[in-house]
Amino acid sequence: MDAIFDYRFPCPSLRDYVRQFQIVGCSFPASMAVLPVKAYWPRAENCLSFFPKDPEQVEYGFDGKLIESARSRIYGQHSIVTNRHVGREFMVFQVQFQPGALFRLTGIPSHELTNSFVDAEGVFSTEIRLVNERLSYTRHYTEMIPIVEEFLLRLVGRARRKDLHPIDRVSQFILQQPSTTSLDWLADQACLSQRQFYRQFVEREGVSPKLYARIARFERAMKLKNAQPAKDWLSVAIDLGYYDYQHLVRDFKEFTNLTPNGFLLADGHSPERVFGVVET
Repeated sequence: MDAIFDYRFPCPSLRDYVRQFQIVGCSFPASMAVLPVKAYWPRAENCLSFFPKDPEQVEYGFDGKLIESARSRIYGQHSIVTNRHVGREFMVFQVQFQPGALFRLTGIPSHELTNSFVDAEGVFSTEIRLVNERLSYTRHYTEMIPIVEEFLLRLVGRARRKDLHPIDRVSQFILQQPSTTSLDWLADQACLSQRQFYRQFVEREGVSPKLYARIARFERAMKLKNAQPAKDWLSVAIDLGYYDYQHLVRDFKEFTNLTPNGFLLADGHSPERVFGVVET
């Protein structure tokens, strides 16, 4: 079995638009009858994902209904867990955008993509179809990086008139400090009224500021628990500014339909666990 887990920053010219590249590849032998499933918890992110090898199937929640992903997809902000059923030769090259960047690059209101994904070829047409073809012929995953960066730089070049909005910087602040958010203060930082701030935030991020902050904090909770498995959930809740343990449980049940330990058990069957790797 072989695996790739490479998270890296893009070239400097893209960093106002892209937070990082996440390149994950797993090759499973034919002797493995049942392939692992990734319980993908909600994260504060909008992404463009490429699948140059076997396709991925996505299950919303635990309903058993599998949706096959296209060769490349735009993935909106999610507030519910998705189970990712990988192929035997699996690879994903995921472009994780800065807050507001997907809206700036495409003009698509982000709330239209909330809890869903769309075929990127339906948005970028022939241009991204050629990128998909080029990626499928690469011999090593590092050869994919300049191909994806070249495509993104063309998008950025066409979107130069769409300057970074103060509300996007506020979104970045929420990612860094998800437990210390006051709607009045955030709106003031964005130079907007509360109503304008709420409306524009949903347009650019896909969900309300409060829900976005909860998802960002939930993501931190999962990564903290993975990094320090001996830490109990009460300590995780306190460290991340939850009012109490029950508020953490509430988020787990809303975002995953499971208790903290129930979801941790599901996460234990993820592909990276097969290779002794955890997300932190």
